[in-house]
Amino acid sequence: MLRKITILTLLLIAGTAFGQKPAYVLYNAKGKKVCYKKMIKKLAKKDIVLFGELHNNPIAHWLQIEATADLNNTRQLVLGAEMIEADNQQILNEYLNHSITYKELDSLARLWPNYKTDYGPLVDYAKNNQIPFIASNIPRRYAKMVHKGGFEALDNISIEEKAWMAPLPIPFDIELPTYKNILVMMGDHGTPSLVKAQAIKDATMAHFILTNYIENKLFIHYNGAYHSDHYEGILWYLKRERTDLNYATITTVSQNDVNKLLDENKNVADFIICVDGNMTNTY
Repeated sequence: MLRKITILTLLLIAGTAFGQKPAYVLYNAKGKKVCYKKMIKKLAKKDIVLFGELHNNPIAHWLQIEATADLNNTRQLVLGAEMIEADNQQILNEYLNHSITYKELDSLARLWPNYKTDYGPLVDYAKNNQIPFIASNIPRRYAKMVHKGGFEALDNISIEEKAWMAPLPIPFDIELPTYKNILVMMGDHGTPSLVKAQAIKDATMAHFILTNYIENKLFIHYNGAYHSDHYEGILWYLKRERTDLNYATITTVSQNDVNKLLDENKNVADFIICVDGNMTNTY
């Protein structure tokens, strides 16, 4: 018996000494490590949270569902996502109301290829807990029109179609650093119309967030990190309309060493999920 206790003690000591390899570390904007519970406590005091993800990152998707469930313990929620387009809202509502099956949702809505593994759990959580879920993105065909022909390409679409996007004309500032950076990142493929396509998405998501925001409820919106990084994108449009609301942003970054946040990843969001660069992807 003594020998068994000794072996167990040695194993516990060894585990403590060597520790576990972290898959991710949470940081605040200044690059200071923060615990998950502290992040949840701060987020619970906000009106709107923009949860920025890397679309193929499993840690981000896991934390989205975990954070949503934990925040639902203390706040009434409204959820929304870039990954479902505004003209599919009625179809989504029918699924949330148990009127159609997942198979019917999949055939009727333009779901992303990784919906079943990465976004389905969030939608199903909303369905099972009777939480509204907002399809916030502009239908992709209209974003493509802007990419090809600028905002003017939307001048002749119908009133019904215009209901699926932010009211036109949208405010636009090509001097915003994140928009200017798109031109740098895309090189020869970067054009002002490409930036405008990004802006119409940001403006539309902000529009549907505010349209569906309910006072005293917490709206959590899931979007690609670049849509809210550096407190721009969606947040820029939100603040133009509602300066009185309390916002928080989360982003996801990937580093080879998660134990210290790189300077380039500081001040990108209020909370930074720093994921090990060797993390497997969902697609």
